[in-house]
Amino acid sequence: MRQRWVLAEQHPSEADALAKAARLPQVLAELLLARGITTGHAAFAFLNPDVDQLHDPFLMRGMDAAADRLEQAIAGREPILLYGDYDVDGTTAVVLLKTAIEMRGGIVRFHVPHRIREGYGLQASVLESACADGVRLVITVDTGMRAFSEAEAARRLGLDLIITDHHLPDAHDKLPHALAILNPNQPGCNYPEKSLCGAAIALKLAQAILERHAPSRTREKTLPSFLKMASIATIADAVPLRGENRVIAALGLKELRRPVGVGLRSLFAAAALDPASRQVTGFDIAFRIAPRINAAGRMDVASEVIELFTTRDAGRAQELAAKLERLNRERRDTEAFALRSIEERLDADDELRAESLLVLDGNGWHRGVIGILASRVVERTAKPAIVISIEDDIAHGSGRSIDGFPLLEAIETCADLFSRFGGHAFAVGFALPADRLPELKRRLRAHAAERLAAREPERVLHIHADLPLDRITPVLAGWLRKLEPLGHGNPEPVFVARRARLLAPVRIMKERHIRLDLAHDSANGNSRKAEGMRAVGWDMAFRAAELGLAQGSLVDVAYRVRENDHPDYGGIEIEIAGLEPASA
Repeated sequence: MRQRWVLAEQHPSEADALAKAARLPQVLAELLLARGITTGHAAFAFLNPDVDQLHDPFLMRGMDAAADRLEQAIAGREPILLYGDYDVDGTTAVVLLKTAIEMRGGIVRFHVPHRIREGYGLQASVLESACADGVRLVITVDTGMRAFSEAEAARRLGLDLIITDHHLPDAHDKLPHALAILNPNQPGCNYPEKSLCGAAIALKLAQAILERHAPSRTREKTLPSFLKMASIATIADAVPLRGENRVIAALGLKELRRPVGVGLRSLFAAAALDPASRQVTGFDIAFRIAPRINAAGRMDVASEVIELFTTRDAGRAQELAAKLERLNRERRDTEAFALRSIEERLDADDELRAESLLVLDGNGWHRGVIGILASRVVERTAKPAIVISIEDDIAHGSGRSIDGFPLLEAIETCADLFSRFGGHAFAVGFALPADRLPELKRRLRAHAAERLAAREPERVLHIHADLPLDRITPVLAGWLRKLEPLGHGNPEPVFVARRARLLAPVRIMKERHIRLDLAHDSANGNSRKAEGMRAVGWDMAFRAAELGLAQGSLVDVAYRVRENDHPDYGGIEIEIAGLEPASA
């Protein structure tokens, strides 16, 4: 499939000014400008996150009322119900707020719905049971903004409801009835950071009640410890890693070097991570820790995640971490089985493969993995995809999209077919009677054909700056490390080196991957860095053969800088993101 390179607009004069003002390399200044950072002061703050950069929680609309009512419940020994969600964001939010309330002497119960049996969101039946058990204050975390009927049920039951959530209903919808709503995106809220995840909003409520009681201790000890959980959620939920989110993620990762709780230590051990010997990275959280936490909600009961992170029994923690490891293996196996079926179907059906929007359904595919499957199809085909699981004559769907095709807008054209649906431009979920699937497919394919008719599938590689190979040094690599944690809103830099020369023949690894020795080629044909730069290209063997690469070939190479810590052949190297014939 065609790969199209898109080079970010460069600002050489502004980058030069910022580099001098902040005393940093020009290429780093260029990267910071792309992130909206234009002054030396802002550059220093971005590159050196500090707890003092966290905002005052009482800037958030509703915080005074929420903190007052919560403190009243704590003082009166009222049982408090925390109602969460079954993903990383929702479960860690419960852990944060539960811990804070118990530190203040409060009585806490929690409920996390079962993904299959209960589904997403607040349930009136749970509120009724809580009321019967003496609960008078319910706090939602990472859910509640669309719970209009449930909020009304809470009012009828005499329950005070505090909603903490980062999702919003449609613009034409009113807000649910609640004693307080904590959501920086709600109308009238002047909180500076609008992109907090659910756990980070729970963190702000925890910060509010703890700082009222012991401001110095909270800032110096408690808050940094709480950032561990909040950083896991912030990275896992893929919110933009800018502003306060960056501070939460960066400081939390720093705190994760010293995990104190037996639950975190057991989970790290299950994931073969040793924070004492190697700094935990955002990549570790996103691809090793978060999937294990999410596996509980996808495959079984997410409430055990909360038990894992709150227990003080080392044996129980190891038992729960081992269960998450097993559930994650089951999730991978379940996903792999369904993905093989999807790939076989795509390989065998030319008409299906030619569709602009891929809609794939199967009987009994586990509902906990259909969102992951949709993502895998998008990665393979560069097309929007919807994967549907059919169980008991009900079709449950999850979709993922590409730039330029708003998926929620697409399914809204079929709103009359669904029993429920929701999402945003890049991800949707829905349910409908299975006998309506043919009509759903017909409408979605017609909608996609109209909007994507002239568009060929392609992989877009965003390149952030030109950087010749001879400018890559250990010092520059150290500066680039200061951009971490990387992720949504703060992507890992991809550079391009023009006219790089192969100093040796291509080395093929396991028939799919390549190793190259490259050097910058000057205008007179001399390679200024004779020792070469080691380069590795995963799944690049076909591309190397396609270009006919050989010793002496000239290429333009898109790459990421890597630091290999292997004791025998460690050092600076590059990971190839793309190869093109050398530009003139």
